[in-house]
Parts: sequence; C-alpha cells; structure tokens
Amino acid sequence: MTLIKRRLKSALLILTIIFCSSQVVSAQDDFPGDVEDVPIDGGISLLLAAGAAYGVKKIYNSRKEDENQE
Repeated sequence: MTLIKRRLKSALLILTIIFCSSQVVSAQDDFPGDVEDVPIDGGISLLLAAGAAYGVKKIYNSRKEDENQE
C-alpha cells in the first residue's frame, strides 16, 4: 500500500473518531419544562474503542502476513 493511501486512511479514521465522539442526542419535547441535550457516552465509547483496536489488529496481522509472503 502506498504512503498516500496509508495517510488517507489514517486521516479518515481520525476524522471519523472526532465526528462520532461529538454527537449529541436531544430528548423529545413531550415532557413539560426544559429538556437538556443528553450526550451519548459510556457503552458507545467502549464499543468505538474496541472496534478501533480490532481494526488496528487486523491491519497489523495483514501487514505481517504480507511481509511473510515476500
């Protein structure tokens, strides 16, 4: 894989993480009074981190396999 493709993938991954971590969900206005925005955190953050770690492991293993074939 060329250097440009690797950097493009890295930049896309970083932008995706930044975009996904800044999402805010608004509660419905069915309740009387003020309703505040509720940030999604906790479980979703752990799932994102686990997915990123799994992706890094897969990339590492595929590069290691490519080096062994050469």
